[in-house]
Amino acid sequence: MSNGSLTSPATATWTADELMHGKAGAPPSPTEASTSSPTKKHSRMSVRKLGGKKPPADPMDWGMPGHLTQEEVAVFMKFRDEVEKRGGEFKKTVYSFGDIEGEAYCLTRWLRARKYKYDDVIAMIEEATEVCADARNHDFYPDPVLALGCDPSVFMAQYPQLYHGQAKNGCPVFISKPGVLNVDGIECITTLDGILKFHWHVMMHDYKNRLLKHKESHPEFSNFQCVCVIDLAHLSSSQLSQRALSIVKTQTAIDSVCFPETMNRTLVINAPRFFSLTWNIIKGWIDPRTAGKIELISSRKNWEARLRELVDVDQLPSDYGGKGMATTETLAKEAPEGVLKQHHELVHVRQSGHATVDIPNGGSMNVTVFTRSTTAVTISVVDDNNKSKVYSPGVSVKHTGGTGENDKPTSVVITKERVKGPLKARIKIESKGGRFSTAGNYMVACDIH
Repeated sequence: MSNGSLTSPATATWTADELMHGKAGAPPSPTEASTSSPTKKHSRMSVRKLGGKKPPADPMDWGMPGHLTQEEVAVFMKFRDEVEKRGGEFKKTVYSFGDIEGEAYCLTRWLRARKYKYDDVIAMIEEATEVCADARNHDFYPDPVLALGCDPSVFMAQYPQLYHGQAKNGCPVFISKPGVLNVDGIECITTLDGILKFHWHVMMHDYKNRLLKHKESHPEFSNFQCVCVIDLAHLSSSQLSQRALSIVKTQTAIDSVCFPETMNRTLVINAPRFFSLTWNIIKGWIDPRTAGKIELISSRKNWEARLRELVDVDQLPSDYGGKGMATTETLAKEAPEGVLKQHHELVHVRQSGHATVDIPNGGSMNVTVFTRSTTAVTISVVDDNNKSKVYSPGVSVKHTGGTGENDKPTSVVITKERVKGPLKARIKIESKGGRFSTAGNYMVACDIH
């Protein structure tokens, strides 16, 4: 093979006939996998046969191995030759999840993304290679703390996102909660550049590993996609600000160019009325295949039933109609080693402000504060029931860095020593600014050991 080749039994060559009609022993298509039953036998014949009257094709099967037309096979063969010829970074971009995905399934992902238009596919990969060049040079940021500039648990408290089990078709289940996205909180702790780096980390050191691990235990699994649940509960029209959209776009921009066709299905749940009306308009702008992958379901009864069709109950979180661990508990397990509980609170300060935290008997707490405020404040830890009892004397905090969206915020450890419980602690913030000034926002992050 050429430079940068990836060799594995998983990349065994498919013939033109197999690409059109299916390969003996090959895994079922996404549609077949999601509708399979023990008593049903599946035909591996292509639903897009050449010649004669074609039967209706399921949009989800289009462009998949075993469902290609003769013209699509020709493009596939040309594309495969070009990938092998170029090798190097070009080929690494194509096989972003490694060759274990399988040649036919990997290459058709890229081809479907540009509707089998060869020149468009090549241009897309060249763009993706350029987009991921810097991240690749940094090994896609293996340390999430260095990527974000804070512990990921602090970020997840502002924008809850997590993987939870596998769908019935083997795809990882991803749950995102943009309805509770706290933009002010995120701006206190990280930057758009930090979010970008963290997303590279998630895709290449978390999502990828989940796919590979499932493939190892289920060799027939070749559907390297994800079942997504987008929970819009508590979303208000005021939350759809330019800042919030920038955060979402920062993540989706990478996926659309560098990880094409990795969405198996998306359920948008708990959508408020104003979003439902907007979606009916947007849906008309999307090609039928993509639109067919997205379902908007507002009724809890209906979306729970739909989720149970796609995911076994033991793989679903209890707060989403399953019997698995609740998402809040799963996210809590992402706390740093040795931390029993975390408390994250955004405090808006004019002249003063505070957060209160209960430290249990035998526990101890440390406190870190993040901010972009250029007004100096003093932060201390006192007994909430006896304000004169000081456990951590005043620490001066002021952001002295830049004010651009990619200038890092300031973070200061307030507790030089852990504050021991039992205690109801008050983290007190007092402004040093003028009487009519506003100090700004402060993210108080408490780790209880």
